[in-house]
Amino acid sequence: MAKLGFRTLLRMALRANLLQATWNFERQQGVGWVYALQPALEALYRDAAERRSRLAEHTAYFNTQPTLASLALGAVAQLEEQRSQGTGPDEVAMARVKAALGSTLAALGDRLFWFSLRPFAAVLGVLVTLARPETGWGALALWTCYASVHLGVRLAGVGWGYAQGPGVLGGRLRGLLEAAVRVLAYGGCIVVGVAVAWALAPGGEPRPIAVQSALAGGLGLGLVSAQRSRPSPTQWALGIGALVLAAAWLRGF
Repeated sequence: MAKLGFRTLLRMALRANLLQATWNFERQQGVGWVYALQPALEALYRDAAERRSRLAEHTAYFNTQPTLASLALGAVAQLEEQRSQGTGPDEVAMARVKAALGSTLAALGDRLFWFSLRPFAAVLGVLVTLARPETGWGALALWTCYASVHLGVRLAGVGWGYAQGPGVLGGRLRGLLEAAVRVLAYGGCIVVGVAVAWALAPGGEPRPIAVQSALAGGLGLGLVSAQRSRPSPTQWALGIGALVLAAAWLRGF
């Protein structure tokens, strides 16, 4: 009876870093998904024809938030383990499980990584840059804050998914991830407040009204859009352009 070991799960986690490398409109993450899952299929299916059949099956459409995709990889690897023993789901049921996991993980992962952790890390980097403008500590703080969580979840997520199976988000882990979203939202507001105060009065000397207006406008835009998937980057660019024009106009007074 084949069981997936630590080295196989680690290889899957490392390969998950390339999940988006072959993203396309037809199958989206499908090819990257099967590349990450391949070590498990090689360990479970000794027959080459059966292994090729499973590989072809898993190249089908799949899409979710890239970091939390590791949880789905582990859960599907567990199902494939059962399948190799003759007790797991068939091809249709496996497709349904992947679709359900993909949509659920995307809903939570987008809020956690795109709309909470990424803005928090960016503002933290700005704050550190304001405090130490002559160094590169701001960029390092941004990278460390985001990458430590992102890579940690990506590497450990395969093991979590393998241990819990398709119900990986049905228990304590979901509560922890939801709590992380709330903590990052509150922490982000605090860091934004400190960064704005620092920018408005560096060393106790207030900045000109144009700078204060630009910061107030940027803060307002950030608060409005922080928890939304829109505006798009184009809309952001247009908004910032309008803000810069307003700041230039105010500077004339």
